[in-house]
Amino acid sequence: MKTIRYELHDGLATITFDEPGSPVNTMCADWQRDLTTVTGLVVRDKALIKGIILASAKSTFFAGADLKGTMRLKASDARQVYAEIEQTKKNFRTLETLGVPVVSCINGAALGGGWEVALVGHHRVAIDHPKIQLGLPEITLGLIPGASGITKMTRLLGLQGAQPYILESRLFSPREALELGLVHALAIDELSLRAAAEAFIGAHPQARHPWDEKDYKMPGGTPSNPKIAGMLSVAPAVLRQKTQGLYPAPEAALAAMVEGAMVDYDTALRIESRYLAQLLVSPVAKNMINAFFFDMNAVRSGGSRPKDFPRFVPRKVGILGAGMMGAGIAHAQASRGIETVLEDVSLENAELGKSYSHRLTQARVDKGQMSIQEQLGLLDRILATDHPKDLKGCELIIEAVYENREVKAQITREAEEQLAPGGFFASNTSTLPISSLAKASRRPEKFVGIHFFSPVDKMKLVEIIRGQRTDDETIARAYDYVLALGKLPIVVNDSRGFYTSRTFGTYVMEGAAMVGEGIPAPVIENAAVQAGMPVGPLAVLDETSLSLAVHVLDQTRADLKAEGKSYEPGSGELLVERMVKTLKRAGRASGGGFYEYPAGQRKRLWVELKGLFEDPRLQWDLQDVKDRLLYRQSVETARCLAEGVLTSAHDANIGSIFGIGFPAWTGGALQFIYGQGIEAFERRCDVLARRFGRGFLLDGAARDAIRRFQPQY
Repeated sequence: MKTIRYELHDGLATITFDEPGSPVNTMCADWQRDLTTVTGLVVRDKALIKGIILASAKSTFFAGADLKGTMRLKASDARQVYAEIEQTKKNFRTLETLGVPVVSCINGAALGGGWEVALVGHHRVAIDHPKIQLGLPEITLGLIPGASGITKMTRLLGLQGAQPYILESRLFSPREALELGLVHALAIDELSLRAAAEAFIGAHPQARHPWDEKDYKMPGGTPSNPKIAGMLSVAPAVLRQKTQGLYPAPEAALAAMVEGAMVDYDTALRIESRYLAQLLVSPVAKNMINAFFFDMNAVRSGGSRPKDFPRFVPRKVGILGAGMMGAGIAHAQASRGIETVLEDVSLENAELGKSYSHRLTQARVDKGQMSIQEQLGLLDRILATDHPKDLKGCELIIEAVYENREVKAQITREAEEQLAPGGFFASNTSTLPISSLAKASRRPEKFVGIHFFSPVDKMKLVEIIRGQRTDDETIARAYDYVLALGKLPIVVNDSRGFYTSRTFGTYVMEGAAMVGEGIPAPVIENAAVQAGMPVGPLAVLDETSLSLAVHVLDQTRADLKAEGKSYEPGSGELLVERMVKTLKRAGRASGGGFYEYPAGQRKRLWVELKGLFEDPRLQWDLQDVKDRLLYRQSVETARCLAEGVLTSAHDANIGSIFGIGFPAWTGGALQFIYGQGIEAFERRCDVLARRFGRGFLLDGAARDAIRRFQPQY
């Protein structure tokens, strides 16, 4: 056997998982074959065995499925996949019903299929460490826990009790698992882990799972219980409201839970297998696995970080500007133990920015999630000041002031003098080219864009922008700084709007363009949500301010005019300009834009939109509206790749999902192309370009870039 070791000594059969050449154990093809082999050996030695111990030779227990293998599957593989799942479960069931106790020694993380392997044990012992994670995250990857996870968790916790751990992929620590009854004992180290397993086997010559006992009853009741039946009558509708029908995995999981609860255990396993086999070969699962496993791992492991530079550990960082963004960045830093100087033109403004951290932490204190001492410690790490000299010794200074080039240039020159030797300077601008801002710096090679998203405490993404003269060391240090905040860094090259703002701009402006064409505004907003976007484009424009969009348009015109060029705005930009300059609808902060906000009531679309823009003779198609909103962003992503603004697929996908809310079911704006099929995507773009304009045109460079960055498995 390649991935499993089998030892039989003094009646104890030890099955040790040890996949060669891998830091973790996975359910790869070799492991599946080896599991069948070792199960056969156990059956052969049954008369000699008093108990079975499941153990891992890795620092973790088991990582789960072989996801690279999953990415290679085709729709035609579903029948074979089903047979493989059933064989694995047959092996599990053989071990579980042998008549001797099986103990799982959980020495580290056991996630997904790894937790399902752990559940084979009648008795489960885990090392007591708060950083060890256990549970079933499959839903986040477009899959379900189909190697007995749904069936067992439902029978252990009940239909209601199991829902958060299956449908919401809630993970838990060993101590939480003990409280839930999912593990039975905790150990301090691997020696005591083994000792606890041997002690249980010695004291329990026979063992069964609860559902194999004649008097077993499902916790909380089966679907025939009136209380459960009442919950189940609304659960599918609630789920559909959340998923918009775009995510098949949660619906499959709920169906497997409920259908499995109405039949015997072995039939429930087969139901689960059928749903999993369908999902494993589905495009949505591949999209989500690519984004949330492979791309996410690439970002967290420094996939876009320049190599050969030592890790930078930020200790003192300055923030210029204590507005919403500056205050948010200050809180993010202080919550990670970084000494923070929050400087503004007045002490009053700076203290107001610091009070934001007090509000956020007070909410946690009130809920018992943070002690008062921890709150005071965090606040003590933020120095609110109006004295630039308090920035002295900062390893990094980030300006987060108004989007005005002259203001930014002035404070850059003033603050740079306070940097510690070897320190670097960053701008939090979301639109202004970094290379032009760096002209105000005495050391443009140490000037970088670090673009946070609002609200900072909730948004995980940070966009690092390399200027024309930014050196590799500065990029590496900026990357380390973002990781130190617990956020997701992507690296892009300088251009107007960078990647996220530029691409998100196409989304909102395509929505505005459709308003101008006469498509009803409610259709546009609902189509966006039905396609998987978190908020409609018109609502986003209102929240971010139509006047800001017009300001960016005016700045772009001025910048290009200074370069001897002209800028031809799109129809969406012209409509937004008309909304602000002619109709005086500048956005929510100014009283209203595309929406109106009556006091004490829910917002609603501005009633005048219908008369001003809607064309009752226009024959619009809902799928066209959805496609325009999604395809336009993917086309812009392809252009960014062709122009060198983006240099990796993982930055494109993670940036689009976490930065601009591109639907997770697609796997990101670039994976959306691969999920559709490159040729099919190009054909659809050709149709959209003929009907709706040059925004959907894919030139030769963009088509080449799409193919060049396609991932291989």
